[in-house]
Amino acid sequence: MPPARLQPALPAGVEAAAVLAELAARYAGRGVELVEVAGGFAFRTAADLAPRLTTVVEAPRRLPRAAMEALAVIAYHQPCTRGEIEEIRGAALAQATLEALLELGLIAPRGRKEAPGRPTLWGTTPRFLEQFGLKSLKDLPRREDLVAPEGPALPLPVPGTPPAAPGAASSAP
Repeated sequence: MPPARLQPALPAGVEAAAVLAELAARYAGRGVELVEVAGGFAFRTAADLAPRLTTVVEAPRRLPRAAMEALAVIAYHQPCTRGEIEEIRGAALAQATLEALLELGLIAPRGRKEAPGRPTLWGTTPRFLEQFGLKSLKDLPRREDLVAPEGPALPLPVPGTPPAAPGAASSAP
């Protein structure tokens, strides 16, 4: 719940931010905690109890890889069109994938691009932020953090020499 939505329910002179801060302090260290997500506040299971409750609560179904890739592209490049998503992914995007993300409330149309055909622009929703426990899109990992550092290079065969047999020790320095 955003503080602005809570404010009208409070008595005059009482600030929503102060009430939320008091609630967060009061529930700190308990089974549930008040946390800031998606521009608002929500009660969530305390991190130390979450592993015990996962056996009780049904886990939401996992998204297919294509849907997760499309969702990541949308999150980092929003608003973007289906064609832009396909270009970045390097693969076609099934309409069913977009429909599944739309049905789950993770993405929403953000208008139309001023281009031939006026394709739909897609962006993430507050539900996306809630689902992934983010306060805002600024909390997404940086792209540089997601790229694995390059490991040691594999030895390349020297031109004109026969390839080494698997498991054989290399005589190259």
